[in-house]
Amino acid sequence: MADALTPREAPIGVGDAAPDFVLKDQDREDWTLSDAVEKGPVMLCFYPLDFSPVCSTEMQCITDEFASWEAKGAQVVGVSCDSFFVHKAWADALGLKQRLLADMHREVCKAYGFYWPDLNVSSRGSVLVEKDGSGGMKVKWVQAREIPQALDGAEMLAALG
Repeated sequence: MADALTPREAPIGVGDAAPDFVLKDQDREDWTLSDAVEKGPVMLCFYPLDFSPVCSTEMQCITDEFASWEAKGAQVVGVSCDSFFVHKAWADALGLKQRLLADMHREVCKAYGFYWPDLNVSSRGSVLVEKDGSGGMKVKWVQAREIPQALDGAEMLAALG
């Protein structure tokens, strides 16, 4: 699936079709967006690097609010260019509950418009993906953030309605 992804220069927009993809999580298991969306909305949280201060704060906030995400029937996942080995070490060190997806080829962050070429990593942003009326996947909400700006968990939860 990843070879069908088309890079974009700017973040994906609300109402756009969400590109499907398969990435490995921190347990080296395949995770497919379309399979996850079948179960409910998915919030993709793109971030630059594991073990960095803002990224650690962001992912810890998601873990702290994990029950709120589950109560809304939604899944939230982190996506960065780090390997699944690094994701596993980071998740274990911080006690993270969410899946962390390894976009090591940078295809997914580029397809969603969250690529930081200066460092060859994901930039920072969140995308809410839901099923549309025809069975496809649509972007319901997008937030691009500057690198030092952490996500706002309450705002992200509010996007679910």
